[in-house]
Amino acid sequence: MLNISKNSIAHKIDLMKYTSWKKVCSRSVAVGLIKIITIILILVVLSMFLPWTQNIRSKGYVTTLKPDQRPQAVQSVIGGRIEEWYVIEGQSVTVGDTLLKISESKQEYFDPDLLKNTENQIKAKDQSISAYDEKARNLQAQYNALRESQKIKLEQNTIKMQQVKLKIQSDSLDLVAAQTKLDIAKNQLVRIQSLYDDGIKSLTDLEAKKLSVREAQAKTLALENKIFANRNELVNLKANIIGITNEFNDKLAKSQSDRMSALSNKYNANATKNKLESSYNAYERRAKNYYVTAPVSGLITEAVKDGIGELIKEGEDIVTIVPRTYQLAVEMYVEPRDMPLMNIGQEVRVQFDGWPAIVFSGWPNSSVGTFAGRVFAVDNYISKNGKYRIMVSEAEGEMPWPKEVRVGGGANTITLLNEVRVGYELWRQLNGFPQDYYDLEKLEDLKLKAPLRKIK
Repeated sequence: MLNISKNSIAHKIDLMKYTSWKKVCSRSVAVGLIKIITIILILVVLSMFLPWTQNIRSKGYVTTLKPDQRPQAVQSVIGGRIEEWYVIEGQSVTVGDTLLKISESKQEYFDPDLLKNTENQIKAKDQSISAYDEKARNLQAQYNALRESQKIKLEQNTIKMQQVKLKIQSDSLDLVAAQTKLDIAKNQLVRIQSLYDDGIKSLTDLEAKKLSVREAQAKTLALENKIFANRNELVNLKANIIGITNEFNDKLAKSQSDRMSALSNKYNANATKNKLESSYNAYERRAKNYYVTAPVSGLITEAVKDGIGELIKEGEDIVTIVPRTYQLAVEMYVEPRDMPLMNIGQEVRVQFDGWPAIVFSGWPNSSVGTFAGRVFAVDNYISKNGKYRIMVSEAEGEMPWPKEVRVGGGANTITLLNEVRVGYELWRQLNGFPQDYYDLEKLEDLKLKAPLRKIK
């Protein structure tokens, strides 16, 4: 029993006569079960040494590698009213095919002769510019003529001043001669007066000498007046220089001002003409946008606007076109903690929605229905969903991606990382350690080009 006492009574009791004891003694563990458990334990221990590929699982979407190969929404450059449709949904179009026609919806463009009227305004401004240009040339000619006239007037005034100076010099010489003659006449009068007093000369001779003195005095005074007048004229001519200069400067300034006004009006008319030409080009370009054409070759998949007479705004989506040729890619998103593990050229296994697959994360070679891809680009900025976007392209030399895959479909991706042992992976996950950081080998000659798909 409890074997507390050293005195045993087991030899005194016959346990076999008890039914319960017999049943207990008759039960034993099967040898086969022990072997199975032993084998399982051995297999579990051995499996800890099996290789395991660390991986990152994420969800994504099927897209195209080039932005111009993705579904594109066609917008109208101008707002208007839908007049006529030339395509239907599902129709194949090529670049430049007309999709629909729109008409004007804004009042300022209702004039049917808008281009012609604008062109007439441009021609009128051209004539106005020519008129202002001719006026500016005439005013410039007038300005030059005034300059020449000013120069001639000043030269004439200078010549006249020289003439007056010569007259003054000549009159000065005559004045000296007249004064000399006056002195001689006065001396002769004194002598004649003395002779007359002595009775030698007659009164007639005395009076004749007095007349000669008077005549000499008159001539001297006349010459003095003449010299004074010439000197006054010389002063006036000198002052006339300033008058001529001021008069012509005023005329020149007015002529130049009129010329500048003409040039200013010409430049304003030229600016107005440029605005009209810009408006004409805009009207002409707007008229060409009445027909909306296909920017790429592809299929019409969705008409956002429909019907006849419906109004559309500038830049508003009208219809969607899926390009005819495209290069598939997968756009997947990874958590920020896994971002440092992603490198360009890294292998990725892709499972497309709607495509049956059996996936073994740690043994990618044993997975069925997955397709090979490689990391083509890694965003350096986090997306709005709080994850980093990774672009995966089709791996060259591997099984091609299914032709049935379409842009916009879902995809599950498995990014293959370092290869470790199963035991290490279990230990890492139990301890909450991150996956191994490692550097991929340099992929210098890696070619990531994949064949273009065509819509049939």
